[in-house]
Amino acid sequence: MVNSQVAVDNQRRCSPPFVLTIAAFTTVVAALTIAALVGATAFIIAVAVVREVWGVRGSTILIVDDDEMLRDAVKRKLEGEQFQTIAVETGQEALDVINSSEGPAPDLVLLDIMLPDIEGTSVCQQIRQNSSVPIIMLTARNEEADRILGLELGADDYITKPFSPREMVARVKAVLRRVGPEAALASRRVLEGAGVTLNLDSREVTINGEPVDLTPTQMRLLQVLMEQPGRVFSTDELLDAVWDYRQYDPHLVETHVSNLRNRIEDDPKNPQRIVTVRSFGYKFVAD
Repeated sequence: MVNSQVAVDNQRRCSPPFVLTIAAFTTVVAALTIAALVGATAFIIAVAVVREVWGVRGSTILIVDDDEMLRDAVKRKLEGEQFQTIAVETGQEALDVINSSEGPAPDLVLLDIMLPDIEGTSVCQQIRQNSSVPIIMLTARNEEADRILGLELGADDYITKPFSPREMVARVKAVLRRVGPEAALASRRVLEGAGVTLNLDSREVTINGEPVDLTPTQMRLLQVLMEQPGRVFSTDELLDAVWDYRQYDPHLVETHVSNLRNRIEDDPKNPQRIVTVRSFGYKFVAD
């Protein structure tokens, strides 16, 4: 997956558009000033404030949906939350934006499954060939098979239509928080076990010394499991730790665990690193 397109994609994301309202700027300055006066604990809190006001909210979201009313509503809501947006109605337009070397690179993609020219699952698959940008699929209630397929092809999350604007923004923020550079702030170290090395600073994973490409969500899932080897995590606990919200959907966790096994296990059908504990959940076996 590491190629010239990924390099261009990363370079474009390193230079997001500078958009900061007066109110947001005042909040940032106040948070950093208080931190300087109080000390290290306040600084950590200030970093969280700056991340929310400046980092997460300054991100660029690519909206891909052929429903003009829905697309415009999502665009207005995100821009009201200080996000930058790029709105398109076809899969090909979405791929053109992803592959372009001009303009800001999307930090996240909201991708509808039902598009007029290319199926959203196919768009997801093509994006994953060159980019690890987070993808949230937009699905209808009766599209469970497509939803699972989207997750298997590399989508990070999904939102079921109809959805509330508030839920949509919460999901976007949750995904951006866990894939941003601040995600490793509280645990800047290297995790090792069972031949797996996860470097939280460089966001790199190796298996027996060989590099492995993971999506941001797969990496976060691996981190949660490796931080407490041997501990059994229930589905609800993984939803909380990885996706930042509680929504009982076994397919979400199950599919991402399966995808992760395909990347890090010698034999995914007989996993030795990420083991299922029947009726309880999953655990990482370090030895």
